[in-house]
Amino acid sequence: MSVLEQLTPPKEGNRIEIKDGRLSVPNQPIVPFIEGDGTGPDIWRASKRIFDAAVSAAYGGQRKIVWFEVFAGEKAHRSFGTWLPEDTLRAFQHYVVGIKGPLTTPVGGGFRSLNVTLRQLLDLYACVRPVRWFEGVPSPVKHPEWVDVIIFRENSEDIYMGLEHPSRSVEAKKLIEFVRTEFGWKVREDAGVGLKPMSPFGTKRLVRKAIRFALEHGRRGITIVHKGNIMKYTEGAFREWSYEVAREEFGDVTITWDEVSKHHDGKVPPGRLLIQDYIADVTFQHLLTRPRDFDVIATGNLNGDYLSDAVAAQVGGIGMAPGGNL
Repeated sequence: MSVLEQLTPPKEGNRIEIKDGRLSVPNQPIVPFIEGDGTGPDIWRASKRIFDAAVSAAYGGQRKIVWFEVFAGEKAHRSFGTWLPEDTLRAFQHYVVGIKGPLTTPVGGGFRSLNVTLRQLLDLYACVRPVRWFEGVPSPVKHPEWVDVIIFRENSEDIYMGLEHPSRSVEAKKLIEFVRTEFGWKVREDAGVGLKPMSPFGTKRLVRKAIRFALEHGRRGITIVHKGNIMKYTEGAFREWSYEVAREEFGDVTITWDEVSKHHDGKVPPGRLLIQDYIADVTFQHLLTRPRDFDVIATGNLNGDYLSDAVAAQVGGIGMAPGGNL
């Protein structure tokens, strides 16, 4: 029985499943795709040919992807009268793995980013972006080959949750009055206001995933990026919770930079994963001047957005830096 109401699934193929915490992929997996807006159709036509050819070459023609189009953005609005149909969400949930093109955020008040909405509704809490240079790609920096970093960006919290109210709105005035009365905070009456929630749960599951990835793929270390020198109880707490999960769950295989410098003459012992932290603005500088200092980065939503796009520019642009929301 289909879980979909308006869309008809392919007759061939089977869905990908999760067994014992890992993907179980059949020979003909059904993969939902959103073509996307703007250049999306052009990108998709070219990409599909590459995907299909790569799978055929890798498996000698024994496996293939069964593509299943689902809808979001302008095409969904034209066909179904909504920017994000329920069937699209159900399809991604049911088939586990999907792909999407660029989506337009509708113009006007009351509309939020469709990309952010998809992440939140599907609880895609980690945006993972590997960034490295490919020979022959033009780059604005002298040594793009020095860049080889994996960025783990927390996707579900921080100011990107969109918990905000516009300037002079009734809601903003209520919130401003509340923080003035209860906490003595000074906020201008005409300010727009927003919240920046960051939790131990959200932080630890992101950093846990980053550490597991680093261990499984033989990476050198994790750099926690934050702005804790200014925002003590959100960004600073992100730093502390990151060290906590490393210490409590991976203490036998991780080591902090403080331990390395004090007890190991500045050299990471064999079999240990280095855990260190950087202030966000210093990270931007060092990614340009000392990119080989970075291996796997774990950071919050806003910092991760900035960093992943900035470092992608060093290897030829964002088109050379794919990302997955997990």
